Amino acid sequence: MKDERTGLQVYKFGGASVKDAAAILNLCRIVRDFGPSGPLLIVVSAMGKTTNALEEIYDLAYTKKDYKALLQQLEDYHFKTAVELDLTAISPAWGYFNKLLMQLRQRLEKVKPSDDYDEYYDQVISFGELLASQLVAHALGGQAIDCRQVIHTDSTWREGRVDWASTEEYANTILSSFLHHGPVVTQGFLGGTSYGISTNQNPEKTIYRERTTTLGREGSDYSAAIFAYCLRAESVTIWKDVPGLLNADPKIFPDTVLYPEISYQETIEMAFYGASVIHPKTLKPLADRHIPLRVRSFLDPAAPGTLIHDCQHPPLVPAFIRKGGQCLLSFESKDFAFISEENLEVIFGALAQARLKINLMQNSAISFSVCTDYNEMRLQRLLGLLQGRFRVHYNSELTLFTIKYYDAASIERLTAGRALLLEQRTRSTFQFLVRE
Repeated sequence: MKDERTGLQVYKFGGASVKDAAAILNLCRIVRDFGPSGPLLIVVSAMGKTTNALEEIYDLAYTKKDYKALLQQLEDYHFKTAVELDLTAISPAWGYFNKLLMQLRQRLEKVKPSDDYDEYYDQVISFGELLASQLVAHALGGQAIDCRQVIHTDSTWREGRVDWASTEEYANTILSSFLHHGPVVTQGFLGGTSYGISTNQNPEKTIYRERTTTLGREGSDYSAAIFAYCLRAESVTIWKDVPGLLNADPKIFPDTVLYPEISYQETIEMAFYGASVIHPKTLKPLADRHIPLRVRSFLDPAAPGTLIHDCQHPPLVPAFIRKGGQCLLSFESKDFAFISEENLEVIFGALAQARLKINLMQNSAISFSVCTDYNEMRLQRLLGLLQGRFRVHYNSELTLFTIKYYDAASIERLTAGRALLLEQRTRSTFQFLVRE
């Protein structure tokens, strides 16, 4: 099939750009003053730190601790924003907005410690995006569409795998008719799945019900790319609180440099190593259909930002990437035998089952070490899977630094005065792990 552009543009606004009524009104000004004349799909994250708040509330509910004061704060925060945006009882969205808050309360009341933690996490945490999209759509005078009707995934809770064929079909069936009648607002981070369950009365009979899935933490960028891919969009723009794709996080490094243009491949590598501007899964669907991605500032929307596309460019200045919350795991065979291919197969299989992503790995004769994002529940699952076969040592609360396009000066700048627990270098990348 010929890959024809539809003229659609996709805008993604993260939590900072919809954190309160003033931020949402700024979003409206960006759409009005800088938006396209043609169809526009707007993908939004939860407001501000709502996802973090919902995670804390959910953890309390799951462990049967009192969460109601925190939940009330969250509701008040959303109601305050709604009132400041003139969302009142006479507004069309008011009823659904209140219904969402009622459903959130009901979900939390039903949570039990015996429930699958990850499955019910998705059912609760999803309310942040659902609420934000209603407020943004109201402020814009646009139409809010539930993305769970469009993005179909499997039932891998918290990291749903997209069914691309059905998602593309539903995107074109459901969204196309709305996109020609003003901006359409939908949610990032979320998907939907038909989840099979067996009844107690007849265990052999499986029934299906729709359940919410999430696409991985910070997955709203990925949602924008999914929609762009399926609808053959002209471009995607991610609106951030930084001027574009920088060589380092300006909150950590004071002398950052903006990349005005960069290739898909280089950006994918930087995202994989932990650059926080773009979600790692975002680039592949865009690169597959040659859809350019722009990173621009909602604080300075007139600035050009960074263009990510198929391009050749001269050598880039070194990029510094810091990733906290890391865990170093070392596996040793109990009989001091070499770490063989058979041992590695078992270790990799257990890491996959525990859903621990490897950020760095290194082996010696009798041990194999990996650096992963620290997650206590998944770590205990891994230890249980490997119990009896390996001695496993681990250190948490570590930080992984990556220098892309390194030189001697950039290595000295980051390593000076630090005790390195692990280091590794390739032709273009230098990585090391430290305790800060």
